[in-house]
Amino acid sequence: MENLRTGRLGTGVGLIVTLLVSPMSAQRATAAPPATRTVNQVDVLHGVKVADPYRWLENETDPEVTAWVEAQNAHVRSYVDRFAERTAIASRLEKLNSAVSDSAPSVVNGRYFFNHHEGLKNHSVLYVREGSHTAEARVLLDPNTFSEDGTVALDWTSISPDGKLIAYGKSASGDEKSTLYIKNITTGEHLPDVIPHTRYCGIAWRADARSFLYTRYPAPGSVPAGDESYHRKVYEHRLGNDWQKDPLVVGDLSTKEEMLNPYTNSTDDWVFLSRSVDWAKNDLYFKPAGDSGPFRPIAVGLDGQVSADLIEGKLFIRTNVDAPRYRIVTADPKEPAPRHWQTLIPQPARGSVITSLSVIDRNLVVSMRENAHSRIVIYDIEGKLIDEVKLPTLGSIGGIYGEWDSREFFFSFSSFAYPPANFRYDLRTRTLECIGRMSIDVVPDRYETKQVWYTSKDGTKVPMFVVHKKGLKLDGRNPTLLYGYGGFDISLTPRFRKDLFVWLDRGGVYASANLRGGGEFGKEWHLAGRREKKQNVFDDFVAAAEALIEFGYTDRDRLAIHGGSNGGLLVGACMVQRPDLFRAVVCAVPLLDMLRYHHYSIARLWIPEYGSADNAEEFKWLHAYSPYHHVKKGVTYPATLFMTATSDSRVNPLHAWKMAARVQSEGNGDRPILLRTESKAGHGAGKPLRKRIEADVDRWVFLMSELGIITPSATD
Repeated sequence: MENLRTGRLGTGVGLIVTLLVSPMSAQRATAAPPATRTVNQVDVLHGVKVADPYRWLENETDPEVTAWVEAQNAHVRSYVDRFAERTAIASRLEKLNSAVSDSAPSVVNGRYFFNHHEGLKNHSVLYVREGSHTAEARVLLDPNTFSEDGTVALDWTSISPDGKLIAYGKSASGDEKSTLYIKNITTGEHLPDVIPHTRYCGIAWRADARSFLYTRYPAPGSVPAGDESYHRKVYEHRLGNDWQKDPLVVGDLSTKEEMLNPYTNSTDDWVFLSRSVDWAKNDLYFKPAGDSGPFRPIAVGLDGQVSADLIEGKLFIRTNVDAPRYRIVTADPKEPAPRHWQTLIPQPARGSVITSLSVIDRNLVVSMRENAHSRIVIYDIEGKLIDEVKLPTLGSIGGIYGEWDSREFFFSFSSFAYPPANFRYDLRTRTLECIGRMSIDVVPDRYETKQVWYTSKDGTKVPMFVVHKKGLKLDGRNPTLLYGYGGFDISLTPRFRKDLFVWLDRGGVYASANLRGGGEFGKEWHLAGRREKKQNVFDDFVAAAEALIEFGYTDRDRLAIHGGSNGGLLVGACMVQRPDLFRAVVCAVPLLDMLRYHHYSIARLWIPEYGSADNAEEFKWLHAYSPYHHVKKGVTYPATLFMTATSDSRVNPLHAWKMAARVQSEGNGDRPILLRTESKAGHGAGKPLRKRIEADVDRWVFLMSELGIITPSATD
């Protein structure tokens, strides 16, 4: 529900196997993978010859590629369907995923909006309550009715300031290419306004709810082929008008990749505009809502991120400019430039980061991250500390939802073994109450979570969370799954994963490492793991794996790694750099060809994070680690399951296809190299529950088989 209102400050059975078999005893009964032809493709980049023998797999519409993908999927089925335990794993996952749960309510003008999920419905249903979080709820949007197979998803939502209208985006097959619709919340009727090309739409409603600013991408054919994912501009739409005649408000882009995002302040009488060409910094402008003049600058050309709210004539700004762990400053709207900023809440001590600021009941509700777990701290409007919300354990909160003139706010909380719960905090009485929790067949007291620290290659101390059943023996023989991400300022904090319990309940250990490149410790932590410093992320992950062995959790024959998207790049790089260290790898929706990634989908947006092979200097560091280009003949690679999807509009499936083909053809050994490609699915957002369960079953069967938890049935 974090997208209900856009632009607020701030910017996841019992133990039924008692004897683990040796992974080496799980004999392979599958046939060889499908053969893949090669082509004599050699590029010369900045004087360096670069072979690309599987270039032909980039043509995803080629019937030969389609047939090859189908053959690879059949090969996956021949592997995972051999296990009688697959049925029990699927049954357990279905039971876990049928848990009843609600999101924390988001409040807009006395209406309370929340998502509700129960049973095996493909999608959560959006409900609304009138006047109170305890009032009777009624259905507002049910994405399960969008399509018969569940592949049309609800991408984003935005509620008008009066709480009477909802704008929302729908997309098909996981491609996230939204079309905007508007529904009357009171009557349930849809307005005739329908606007295409509104992917990741940013919306700033006028207070009268008769118009809004919004972002839109160009229609196919109106820009050069492949550019439809760029040229994001801001338009104004008045209800009832033809969207094709909507006036352009901001279109003077510095580059086609520039990202524009409009949003309103808490009182809906000012509009902010964020402009960015870099994941680590942005410019910020503002003007009174309804003003037809240009936006005025608040912060332009600064080395950091800036977001703001404006309440009762004062700007409240959250920024990491000159404060890598963020601070809160104030300014007069008449003199908003940085030289006039006054620090209200200084950046916290090392190890802590200010992650968001909400102005509620004329208090400053600040969420913080300390050593990769959440805190909520409350200050008065002058910056004096009032209270800290006592959270149940080390874990993570979702968004903080409340109105600027209301006494209450809501948030969700979870941890690895703490099922999601929703809380209400009363700012007048300073009391916290739990208003609901997930109903799931998990007993939290059976598990324990530890945070351990280890030393990376260059001496940097890195934390890692480790989760397992209580009573685990540190004998170095426990099947262990290590997860990581390490990029884009994204933080891995302790969050509840329903599917994880099929692993924990069978004696598995789960570890999540807080690698550089993420945002766990602020701006410096992020910058230390991107561009020419990307190798630090891989070194941190390898060191995490070695630490799990050193601490007695596991050994190399029982250690697997998993990552998706940027995390897929992570595990892809680590499997080619240290193939001896891991028994198995799950590499999901990955980037792997880092010399050509920016030519596909929306990937030019990531050049500030990775660099571009078009630049001679940046080519050097990309070529130094690009996983696809470091597969070597005759090397025994870990058993690997590559997972991708045909409608992924973020990371093109060519990465997984080319990498799988190369490892299958050039690697040595009897460990399976599998490629699973899902149809009518994308990068993961909006994927129907049925598809998510099917993918989880295959992933867990693969990992359990390779790490010796299950073996093929006797008939194989």
